[in-house]
Amino acid sequence: MTDPDSIGLDAGLAADATAWRRDIHRNPETLYDVQRTAGLVAEKLRAFGCDEVVTGLGRTGVVGVIQGKGKGGAKRTIGLRADMDALPIAEQTNLPYASQVPGKMHACGHDGHTAMLLGAARRLCETRDFDGTAVCVFQPAEEGGAGARAMIQDGLMTRFGIDEVYGMHNLPGLPVGRFALRPGPIMAAADRFEIEVEGRGGHAAQPHLTVDPVLVGAHIVTLAQSIVARSVDPLEACVVSVTVFQAGSAQNAIPQTAKLAGTTRTLTAEMRDLAEARLKAIAESVAAAHGARATLRYNRGYPVTRNDPARARLAERAAVAVAGADGVDATIAPIMGAEDFSYMLEARPGAFVFIGNGDSAGLHHPGYDFNDAAIPHGIRYWVALVEGARAA
Repeated sequence: MTDPDSIGLDAGLAADATAWRRDIHRNPETLYDVQRTAGLVAEKLRAFGCDEVVTGLGRTGVVGVIQGKGKGGAKRTIGLRADMDALPIAEQTNLPYASQVPGKMHACGHDGHTAMLLGAARRLCETRDFDGTAVCVFQPAEEGGAGARAMIQDGLMTRFGIDEVYGMHNLPGLPVGRFALRPGPIMAAADRFEIEVEGRGGHAAQPHLTVDPVLVGAHIVTLAQSIVARSVDPLEACVVSVTVFQAGSAQNAIPQTAKLAGTTRTLTAEMRDLAEARLKAIAESVAAAHGARATLRYNRGYPVTRNDPARARLAERAAVAVAGADGVDATIAPIMGAEDFSYMLEARPGAFVFIGNGDSAGLHHPGYDFNDAAIPHGIRYWVALVEGARAA
């Protein structure tokens, strides 16, 4: 490991960031309703001495602008993004700083992401040992609310002149102090679908007089799995999951309708189009074959999170400056979860990296907790990235 002093991290900063993280953890807020968290972030950024602090971007997002002193290099404006929102999950950790809000918890580590970027902002304000401008972006509503898109629509990239943008997320199972990334697609597009099957209900003792939507739905569920098995190139990635099947309310009656719902996950535009087209064809043709009718509603969600190759190399250099070459996996396989940082990468070139959370519960699990031991590594990564990824 690189000596933390080589990229300017004092021991007290990590302790302060841990305290901020645990305070945010005790008081989780979801989607755009992150007023307390956003207020804390804005207060800290002003106290650190940011040149500009803007609130209310994308409804409740916060931006802190830090001007470098200049070292004679390129005058780039680099965006650094952390998400602030929690999840509607009841915490089951029994930690002394566990959620005090019933039914809400930081089950994805956004409290840690926010604390790490705050720590980096404080250090960058103290040293300003970089060229150009660092724009620290604290975003609401990553968990299903597309807060990144809302901030972009409010002028995030143009107002602050952001040239490139970077994000970071913790990864359970990856050892603390290590990083992982890849050029190109690193996380999937996530789409949701609903299929309504309309048959003809009737008495369960006279099925021949009905058109059973449960039977039709069961065939659709089975054939939906053939999309990946028989329509997708084996070297491509695609996930089709039917997660909801609702029909009927009486044991002696065949219902009139059935509802299926689920998600698809893909890494390319072509696979995204194929998944939608095949779901539609399967649902409609299977229903027609049984004398029923099926309607598909397909809603496209977060797009593919795609790292720009050149910026991925810069991110790798920064990670190596923190963790050493052996502590960075620059060829991680794509993860089929989704991330609304993808909207920022569509707006500007950049890169998304994972930081190790160690042997913890999985993301979105009621027993999950962000690992405070990761905080100094995350702060060092942000500082190294802004200061030009000095060699380890």
